[in-house]
Amino acid sequence: QLQFVESGGGLVQPGGSLRLSCGASGLSLDSYAIGWFRQAPGKEREEVSCISSMGDSTKYADSVKGRFTISRDNAKNTVFLQMNSLEPEDTAVYTCAAQLARLCVPNLKFHYWGQGTQVTVSS
Repeated sequence: QLQFVESGGGLVQPGGSLRLSCGASGLSLDSYAIGWFRQAPGKEREEVSCISSMGDSTKYADSVKGRFTISRDNAKNTVFLQMNSLEPEDTAVYTCAAQLARLCVPNLKFHYWGQGTQVTVSS
């Protein structure tokens, strides 16, 4: 079983930065594309970013493109989300999830999910 633990969330002012980490255990991440998702109160969960199993391909939601960067270190079994120029609209619970695919495949099920970490952007 693949298990995730997210860390790095917290309270930050608008314009600030955070780096989220998604540490995995149980299985090696090198066979999985990894997505970062977020969900704010009253809003639908959305995929903000995804990275291929080898880290050679990435994608981003339009709302975060140019501000967020996804990366991974398979040797450490960890995926990161660097978030810069944060806005109040970025406030949400951020969760990582694994898809058994080399690339990020639209509509393919993410089989494994973490518990999430809270990100709050407020002055």
